[in-house]
Amino acid sequence: MNESSSASYLTGNELAPSYNIPIVLIAAVIPLVWLQTWVAFIVGAFGLFLLLQTALIRLQFTDTDLVVFRSSKEIRRFPYAEWQEWEIFWSPIPVLFYFREVNSIHFLPMLFQPQELRACLEKYCPR
Repeated sequence: MNESSSASYLTGNELAPSYNIPIVLIAAVIPLVWLQTWVAFIVGAFGLFLLLQTALIRLQFTDTDLVVFRSSKEIRRFPYAEWQEWEIFWSPIPVLFYFREVNSIHFLPMLFQPQELRACLEKYCPR
């Protein structure tokens, strides 16, 4: 990544992380241990995985692309010109972000502030 794209990463429309889903999953392990130990293990492992992803993954909206970063390193760009639709599922408690490109479909757990995500989607990629 060159200096200008690094500076863009630091000053762009980067979404703030939301730890809500990982924390709820990890907290759910406590009652699940009494019901099903193996289910508690799976839910806890998934919660820890999402916690790590929340700490590492960032989304940045530019004028032309949604850019995905892992630990300040750009890993993927999704040009808005290729988007066909997007949706944030379960409005009362947003848990999943979906978008469809011309050649692929993407689902992301809601690891970002949902209000910020919706505002950026409506600004950069209106329906």
